[in-house]
Amino acid sequence: MPRFSIIVSVHDVAGRLPTTLDPVLTQSFTDFELIAACADPDSPAGALAAEYAGRDARVVRVTGTREAGLRAADGAYVLFLDAGDVLTPGALAGIDARLRESGGAAGSEAGAGSGAEIDVLRLGHERVPWWEGEPVAELFEDGDPADVRLPVWATVHRRAFLRDHGLAFPEGRYADLGCSGLVALAAGGTAVLRTVCVRRTERRQAGGTTTGPRAGATAAGLLDQVELVLDRAAAQGLPDDADADADDRARALRSQLFDQLFAEVLDTAATAPRGRAFFRRAGRLYRRYRPAGHRAGTVRARLLRRGAYTAFRALPALNRLTARARAYAGRSVLRRRRALTYAWYLRRPLDENLAVFAAYWGRGYACNPAAIHRKARELAPHIRSVFLVKEKELPHMPDDVESVVIGSRRYWEVMARAKYTFNNVNFEHAVVKRPGTVHVQTHHGTPLKRMGVDQIEYRAVAAATGSFGKLMRRVDRWDCSLSSNAHSTEVWSGAYPSAFEHLEYGYPRNDRFYTAAPGEVAAIRERLGVPEGRVALLYAPTYRDYPRDVSAQFDLARFCAELGEEFVVLLRAHYFLDGDAGLRQAVADGRLIDVTSLRDTEDVCLASDALITDYSSIMFDYANLDRPIVTYADDWDVYRDTRGVYFDLLAEPPGHVARTQRELIEVLTSGRWADGRSAALRSAFRERFCEFDDGQAAERVVRRVLLGQPEEELPAPIPLRERLPAPAAAVSRPRTPAR
Repeated sequence: MPRFSIIVSVHDVAGRLPTTLDPVLTQSFTDFELIAACADPDSPAGALAAEYAGRDARVVRVTGTREAGLRAADGAYVLFLDAGDVLTPGALAGIDARLRESGGAAGSEAGAGSGAEIDVLRLGHERVPWWEGEPVAELFEDGDPADVRLPVWATVHRRAFLRDHGLAFPEGRYADLGCSGLVALAAGGTAVLRTVCVRRTERRQAGGTTTGPRAGATAAGLLDQVELVLDRAAAQGLPDDADADADDRARALRSQLFDQLFAEVLDTAATAPRGRAFFRRAGRLYRRYRPAGHRAGTVRARLLRRGAYTAFRALPALNRLTARARAYAGRSVLRRRRALTYAWYLRRPLDENLAVFAAYWGRGYACNPAAIHRKARELAPHIRSVFLVKEKELPHMPDDVESVVIGSRRYWEVMARAKYTFNNVNFEHAVVKRPGTVHVQTHHGTPLKRMGVDQIEYRAVAAATGSFGKLMRRVDRWDCSLSSNAHSTEVWSGAYPSAFEHLEYGYPRNDRFYTAAPGEVAAIRERLGVPEGRVALLYAPTYRDYPRDVSAQFDLARFCAELGEEFVVLLRAHYFLDGDAGLRQAVADGRLIDVTSLRDTEDVCLASDALITDYSSIMFDYANLDRPIVTYADDWDVYRDTRGVYFDLLAEPPGHVARTQRELIEVLTSGRWADGRSAALRSAFRERFCEFDDGQAAERVVRRVLLGQPEEELPAPIPLRERLPAPAAAVSRPRTPAR
């Protein structure tokens, strides 16, 4: 018989399963069996559990929940984990030593009446916040009579104790509450191990209140568990607070169980569906089981005891109103007027045919929102589409696009009443997500650098980001998130954990790379002043989150001079040409063209014959053109360690990599920038990152979101090998077809 049976509940979470199984299998203490309880053995997680069982004889896969795992267990002691929980190094050795110290001999399976036998060992554990802050350690003091909030996954139970008392462990949050209460009532010997043995990363739940039949049933299940535990306590004859002659531990146990159970009830009652029925039943249970002499410690508990449902529900609103009144008193007159204006518009009905678009915090008509806006006017003319801009951007807006200035009275009206909203960043925090509206987050690039909550471990970036709590409240407004490849879908899921739907349709702004005609490419080059017969190199470095003297590390004037007459550089960066005589001369000689201020990035890409960049997301978009890309990675190590990245760009580049300016010039002047090796690297890069971009992304978005068409009616993705991106200028080297 093994010393421990470790039962892991396996749902369809194959990605988290190794996180739990590997730390168990590498424990220094090896006298255990590891039981993987798979709700669906045919799922990817179930298949992975079977693979582990085939590799290690200590692993057993069973079909069912943790109750099935408990029935299959042979160990003297049982520990329940969920996929994703981590058993810390040396934890089993520490648990074994603590049990021996407290009388839990190796292999013992004695009954509850054995005197010194330990029934329950409470483990020190950590809850790791999903987004910010240090892990929260939870430790328990010896002598605590009970704690129904004690997580099942941080408790070791003697298996014979569970068997003799008929204690089961069904799945579910409130089932855990009931199980912990029944264990507290039945346990004889208990002990504490203060060392952190289990670490759990809390999974984020999207904001909002659960509604529907299942939500009501869940709330009722809480009261079922409360009644079960308190009924058992009453049957055992536990004394109440008024019984001065009773054993202190027994009296404290009943009072503590009552307080802890009804703390959960009060929290749930504030948001429970069918709240009045829940509140009435909860009040009856409160009055029936309240220990004599017990005093309600909070206003909410007193209202529950009295059955004052209306006052109970009004209490949070009263608290919020008080807080708002204090905040309102400190606002400027202008802010007060805006708040009142917005509040008035929020009471008006939604405009089912109004769509609002915005890009880059109102910096103009650009990116994915602009591409969707154009397609919406073509395919959904009944939808009135308006674009949000800052006032200074109005002169640059297309004449045929209806614009609304951010912060104006009209802005608050359209934000309050629009059925549909599209943005490639987030709307300001004051914007309210109304029921029935649809918000599409289009994003503005494929992520190489860490995004969202994945930035937390990178302190400089996290500090600049600000409050991650506020960020996630804005993310909770998203209904849909646009992806151009599976890599992005995976990143958005982890970086912005919420309940939005992924639209794997491609980036609408990249449609132009497939729809532009050869004549357009020539016209753009002429407009930009690209000399005829020159190879146009687009140089587009990314922003750095750390100090960097760009001019000292990359001499752009010398670079342009050493390239020779064959090339011209299109600069899209934050250089100041007026302050550098060498750069001014390069412009005068026709070797350098500054295109930084041009709003249409797609035009600049179309005009070029090749791209030079470092870590900018422009490389993912540019790859759609199937034109050469050269990576200039002179500070890759610093960027990777400071900013954080999702994959090793130097191991999987879209073309040749240069680490110094001399290497970069050699790659270009030797012709290697467009050789077979460059084409092969680009082909693999396109396979991974151009998955959904085929020239039909905007149409898919409009048909799905604005016209409500089902997925099967949307344009099917064109296979990569069949796509025909806009051809480069005649001077470009021949391109290798995608494999």
